[in-house]
Amino acid sequence: MSISEQFVEQIKVAMKARDKLRLGVLRMVRSRMQEAEVAARAKKGRDYTLDDEAAVQVIAAYAKQRRDSIDSYRKGGREDLAKQEEAELAVLQEYLPKQLSEEEVRAIVQEAVTACGATSPKDMGAVMAKVMPQVKGVADGKLVNQVVREMLVAKS
Repeated sequence: MSISEQFVEQIKVAMKARDKLRLGVLRMVRSRMQEAEVAARAKKGRDYTLDDEAAVQVIAAYAKQRRDSIDSYRKGGREDLAKQEEAELAVLQEYLPKQLSEEEVRAIVQEAVTACGATSPKDMGAVMAKVMPQVKGVADGKLVNQVVREMLVAKS
């Protein structure tokens, strides 16, 4: 069963359970998946359906928006809204692959730095090009960028 189909089933379950929070999040993500599918059909043809990889990208983008909103609400002193966003983020996390820890990211970056022979921050582009395909979808880009920068600055 594809992720899109899982969302349809989970929406039904949430409706029966009268879980308004979960239902709202699932409906919003399902809507964004449909928008992504329609946009992709314009480019790839009428028979295109959203695959699981693209669905995960849609969910990840929505989760990133939730994280950004949490930060903004906390800076603005709106803890009530931050808690709401955290609850929505918890629902989204169920559908995303497990994220790599900082230590795991550091190990991957160290391997890439060694493989590229990077010695200064000028080599950041080459290291990022090697690391990002390995961590796409399972690590936050900001974290990867920060770790690469730290390692290259330490080497110079």
